Amino acid sequence: MSVLAEFAMFPTDKGESVSGHVSQIIKMIDDSGINYRLTPMGTIIEADTMEEILAIISKAYKILEHDCNRVYSNIKLDIRKGSESRIESKVKSVEKKIGEVKK
Repeated sequence: MSVLAEFAMFPTDKGESVSGHVSQIIKMIDDSGINYRLTPMGTIIEADTMEEILAIISKAYKILEHDCNRVYSNIKLDIRKGSESRIESKVKSVEKKIGEVKK
């Protein structure tokens, strides 16, 4: 099974730039060894189970909760049985089809 989650999480009470807070979350994700992609609007993570995904999101909140009075989060999930490595394969599939359309 493959569980993809795209999420954004940041404090809303720390001013205009919150990259310092977000970088702490990304460091935790990187240290976890989970497959991820950082984007300008959020982070995509992939794991084998929903529990793994929710644990990462929970850890992200715990990083912020001690220093932040208000935290915003947006979470999208895509759960598919019988698949893996979809962070790469979904993009490659679309890129392949773009090439076919151009012909």
